[in-house]
Amino acid sequence: MSRVVMKFGGTSVGIASNLGEAIRIIARETRTPGLPPIVVVSALSGVTNLLVDFCALPSRREALAARFLERHESYVAETGFGAAEITPLLAQWRQLAQASIALGALTAAARDRVLAMGERLAAAIVAAGLRAHGLDAQAVLAGDAGLVTDERFGAAHPLPEATELLGQTLSAMTCIAVVTGFLGRTLDGRITTLGRGGSDFSAAILGAAVQAREIQIWTDTSGMLSADPRIVPEARPVPHLSFAEASELAYFGAKVLHPKTLLPAIDRGIAVRILNTARPDDAGSRITPAAEPTDAPWRVKSIACKKAVTAVTIVSTRMLLAHGFLARVFEVFGRHHLVVDLVTTSEVSISITLDDTCRLDDALADLEGIGRVEVREGLAVIAVVGEGAPTRVGLAGHVFTLLGGVGLVVEMISQGASRVNLSFVVREEDADKAVRLLHRGLGLDMEVPAAAAPPR
Repeated sequence: MSRVVMKFGGTSVGIASNLGEAIRIIARETRTPGLPPIVVVSALSGVTNLLVDFCALPSRREALAARFLERHESYVAETGFGAAEITPLLAQWRQLAQASIALGALTAAARDRVLAMGERLAAAIVAAGLRAHGLDAQAVLAGDAGLVTDERFGAAHPLPEATELLGQTLSAMTCIAVVTGFLGRTLDGRITTLGRGGSDFSAAILGAAVQAREIQIWTDTSGMLSADPRIVPEARPVPHLSFAEASELAYFGAKVLHPKTLLPAIDRGIAVRILNTARPDDAGSRITPAAEPTDAPWRVKSIACKKAVTAVTIVSTRMLLAHGFLARVFEVFGRHHLVVDLVTTSEVSISITLDDTCRLDDALADLEGIGRVEVREGLAVIAVVGEGAPTRVGLAGHVFTLLGGVGLVVEMISQGASRVNLSFVVREEDADKAVRLLHRGLGLDMEVPAAAAPPR
């Protein structure tokens, strides 16, 4: 029999009342036929940021170490359970913090040992809460369960054998396994982290390993939305998305889902559902391999936005009718580990966008040997996302007529490479206005989505 993997984020477990709701949601799942759920937890809200500061700011480590202790001690005092379970972990924290205070910069491996403490404590607290409510639960360190990774501390990637190892360990457990998100370990036993947001990735890896019938991401919104609600207050949940649509939205700025999350689910064809811990009866968003037909006039489901983007243009008249130009440009970006978002080309130039420019200065010297280089900062990528939308007759014309009608300048356009996404670049100060305009102009504020089936 298959089971459900349920991931709860920091806001879901970081507030006492939310933790109580999370426990009720897990208890409801245990009443359905089948194996008990696997629960994946993030650190309590704010804790990972505190630990990042602890690692980065040697002069403040003593004060931050005390804040870490106080955060967890006050939390278990408020919830009324977990004190006995976290006592040995807090003792480990005191030893680890004391050793770190005596150091300056931490190695990548030492940093991962520090960052792991948030998830380790959260798993212990959630498991204790479940036991306090009469449910058989055990906290499990993901690495001990078989999530083995390479040695890229801070951005580790699971090894191929992780899926089989996790499947063997978790399938043998008859209780609720409360597994640390975000963490793995090397083959020789050293703790690694999968990168920020990696708890979603952990949930998908575990779901693939046990061939889950569904992976549930419990968070503080009722699904993936038609736009960022901070920009468009009337944004509404999208009831159903394809893997391709959700991946595009995650990559282009939707904060609900980590961009890597869907990869293991895509490989196994496992549905992913985004649900709201505070509103557990909301249908949320269901993500499946294929899109369902939509009656929306433009087939657009959401408008995503990624800010703080930089555009780099390389111009060379030698490119005209010359072979190898593009290969030389992308070789430079690859060698300097720069991730490209959008690409547009003409006969004599190529423009690309980046959102991480930490290595760009080193690459510019190499690019200047290829052609004249222009760098423009302060831009934003807007992505109009919907399966089949970019091929819809008239969509591009309608989008750019809307923008032109209010005087918004489009810096770059990327169309044709994807049947899911029409992307373009505007000035960052125009991004919010563009998103609001398109949300209304494409009818997303008028749609009343059909309810997806609730999880139970």
